[in-house]
Amino acid sequence: MIVLVEAVALEGDPHLGEDPLDGRSALPVLIVMHLGAAGQGLVAKRLPKLKHLSGPLAPVVVGGHENGGYPYRRRSPPYDGRVIEVVALVVGAYIVGMFPTAAIVGRRLGVDPTREGSGNPGASNIYRLASRRAGVIVGLIDMGKGAAPAALALLVSGRPAAHAVWVAAVLGHVWPALRGFRGGKGVATAGGAGLMISPVIGLLCGLTFLVVVKVLRVAALGSLSIAFSYPLLAAIAGLPAWEILVSVGVAAILVVRHQSNIRRLLSQR
Repeated sequence: MIVLVEAVALEGDPHLGEDPLDGRSALPVLIVMHLGAAGQGLVAKRLPKLKHLSGPLAPVVVGGHENGGYPYRRRSPPYDGRVIEVVALVVGAYIVGMFPTAAIVGRRLGVDPTREGSGNPGASNIYRLASRRAGVIVGLIDMGKGAAPAALALLVSGRPAAHAVWVAAVLGHVWPALRGFRGGKGVATAGGAGLMISPVIGLLCGLTFLVVVKVLRVAALGSLSIAFSYPLLAAIAGLPAWEILVSVGVAAILVVRHQSNIRRLLSQR
């Protein structure tokens, strides 16, 4: 190991003579430490022409002096515990989002929401195929699929992680890898996560959904009203631009999943 020692650290050392070139008693020194089979050896070579050398990383011993090295700040690795934490939250949210609520509830009631009705494994289809109670159960559980991961992310990591989890949970519900990427529309899961991230905006979106469905009697329009109203309300509330952009991304996913509903509604006009 080679250690560079600053000249000032050796001032007044009785073991060193005057430097004929510099006229100082404090000399820059290069310490070379070599560990051999027989033990440790220490060789010092004077470097009179050097005015200043950077400090060492480890303590060195020169002529009876023991001096600690200059403090060295290690660079952080390209990843740390927080990155791993966020990745785990995102992956976990996607897995939770894949939980087939409608399929399980429908199977217990003797219906298959992926093959009957609209073919969508969601609360609205279960409501039409089975009962209001079954539809409410599916809707609440699907909301929990978004709300629980988002709340956990807020608790342990913060809002950026919660927004990443929001997207992941919706993707897991809409495009589940374990079911051929054929999932639901994602409205309840997106709404549950949005409610945790921004409760007031989430409640206003929920109220908008109820009013639209009550007045127009079309669940798809209520779902689309949530998709459009959340980013708008986020902008009005003055939330950071990146949060608004994430909500726009989630809204875009919902609109894409409602393409067939949009075409059907347009054809009926």
